[in-house]
Amino acid sequence: MEQNEKHSFLRGIDRAAEEKGSGAKTLWQLVKFLSIGLIVTGIQLALVNLLFFAMRDWKAPLPGFLAAVFSERTVGEGHDNWGYVLPFFLGNLIGNIYAYLQNRRTTFRSDAPWWCFAAYLGLIIVLVLFCTWLQGVIANALIATGRPFLSGFAPTAAACLCATLQTVILFPMEKFVLLKERKRPEERS
Repeated sequence: MEQNEKHSFLRGIDRAAEEKGSGAKTLWQLVKFLSIGLIVTGIQLALVNLLFFAMRDWKAPLPGFLAAVFSERTVGEGHDNWGYVLPFFLGNLIGNIYAYLQNRRTTFRSDAPWWCFAAYLGLIIVLVLFCTWLQGVIANALIATGRPFLSGFAPTAAACLCATLQTVILFPMEKFVLLKERKRPEERS
């Protein structure tokens, strides 16, 4: 299917959902949001595993506040360092910036001002830091089981669970606050 045909097909679904009312429109937006989320999850998983592999020997300790949050007791032995924390953080941040830009353009068709992106970056940094910590906790718990499959799958499982949490927070925040749909010319007065 060519790019123009795909866009006209999706725009047709957008119009049909809109004609059925706000509930159908929101449901369709959620489907698009989740579809983009699947792409973002792929980006995050690729980055977290690639960066985790590339940085596994970087054992430099985290500074003050981060060292307290990402303590060895919380995230597991040998995981309280830049080589463990940074892959989760960067993979998540990069994936979520892509998601914002894509959702702005296709899911919500928004013309949100620049400050909405700045607010999103502030929110996503806090959310990513929390999820980076939570990923460490989840991965540590899976590794602590001593089961080889769970230990090997720990970073991937942790990233997937945190991506779900982020979806629950970000969809309503983007739909109702940051990326309100632009008004059509006939709606403006």
